Amino acid sequence: MTSKRDQVTIDKFAERDVDLSMARNNLWHFCNILMPNFYRPERSYLTEMCDQIENFIRQSDKHFLVINAPPRHGKSLTAQLLTAWLFGRELKENKRYTKVMTASYNEKLSTTFARSVRNLIQTEKVGDRIIYSDIFPKTKVKYGEASAQMWALDGSGEVNYLATAPNATSTGFGSHYLIIDDLIKSAEDAYNENVLDEHWIWFNNTFLSRTEGDNWKVILIMTRWAEADLAGRVIEAFPQDIELLTFKAVQDDGAMLCSDILNRADYDLKTKEMNIDIVEANYNQKPIDIQGRLYNDLKVWKERPEFTQIANFTDTADTGNDYLCSINYGIYEDEAYVLDVVFSDAAMEVTEPAVANLLNDGEIQTAIIESNNGGRGFARNVEAILKNIGDRRCMIQSVVQTKNKESRILASSAWVQNHVYMPFGWRERWPEFYKQVMSYQRKGKNVHDDAVDVLASIYERVCTGTTLDIVTESDLGFGRTRPSRSYWN
Repeated sequence: MTSKRDQVTIDKFAERDVDLSMARNNLWHFCNILMPNFYRPERSYLTEMCDQIENFIRQSDKHFLVINAPPRHGKSLTAQLLTAWLFGRELKENKRYTKVMTASYNEKLSTTFARSVRNLIQTEKVGDRIIYSDIFPKTKVKYGEASAQMWALDGSGEVNYLATAPNATSTGFGSHYLIIDDLIKSAEDAYNENVLDEHWIWFNNTFLSRTEGDNWKVILIMTRWAEADLAGRVIEAFPQDIELLTFKAVQDDGAMLCSDILNRADYDLKTKEMNIDIVEANYNQKPIDIQGRLYNDLKVWKERPEFTQIANFTDTADTGNDYLCSINYGIYEDEAYVLDVVFSDAAMEVTEPAVANLLNDGEIQTAIIESNNGGRGFARNVEAILKNIGDRRCMIQSVVQTKNKESRILASSAWVQNHVYMPFGWRERWPEFYKQVMSYQRKGKNVHDDAVDVLASIYERVCTGTTLDIVTESDLGFGRTRPSRSYWN
């Protein structure tokens, strides 16, 4: 007959076996058993995060999962535990030594991430506490693998893990799972278009090329900083092949995501002197450039009205990094309807005929070309091309702009937001033009201002009666320009 004491022991081991089985088969239970003080049942967002990841791995036919969450809420810890769980799960269920590559902000952080994963797998037994080897006893780091950043599993004939960064190497390593943990660490990086571009180039040319097998998976776990950050670009580039999970520190009803991690009093204290754009990006997953950008979504037209006038404004590229922007637009009831756009950083031998064709195809009667920094010569050449193709209707006026560009752009923004209409589908039709218009920041560094500068010029033409300096016929050396007191007459 089993004594009460023996029965307690039997029950205890039976319960332990259930726990181990659940940890092998379920990511949340794996995290909860190894780190019960953080992965508490009452922290429901962690359960949701783990369940979404597991469903994505086991059941989803999508290739990309993006998880956005605020700081100190377990993003990196979950990514580390996930990596270790994948090694054990794949060996147990699929009988394969899976390969995982993780990426962090820089090599130092990627090494820290890798060391945490390796140490978790190699944890030594102390007392009765369940450790990794209890859950996955056959999954071990190969003896003698000293490198924290790259190592193999015992019994595998190849490298199974690599930790990398955008400035590090991953040559020669293929992976079934690619996990990214927070590539942006500051608002300075979030504002820097060059940094965001470098992340995207690295992701496409290096990181994504490391995928292996048919059912590869990419998981991005990060704070959402900027619309053009890596998460934003993946969402935009692969809309049909992505799952998205977003956690805000402050919920829509004002409640906190997890008060025992970040309560309202601490949140208010920490954010009291912080820029509101950074607060919303860092804690509530509202990209910093959306919060600070000059325009929200512009109005769109589908049916073309009867215009009282159709015109064009062109701003030539000032330097090699600038874009030429030429816009055909119609005026109806003192509102501007964008009809067609040439937006290019190509050389003048490409943009001059492109603008001439834009004017001719749009049957433009009045075209204004800003003459600063080479604009006069550009206007002359466009004039000559129009003559050659038989266009006699278009009157080109060349103007000099002397007012501060940034001030003009800011002053025009309210009118542009409410009175400029873009054609339906303009984002797909002119993607670079769309990007420049919708990413322009009211405050902060803007790499380009070519598109919004022309919108400001259209505002001045339609509304304000601002007088610009008209370059005369003798200035340009041809006879179809028309000097006048102001270019909107």
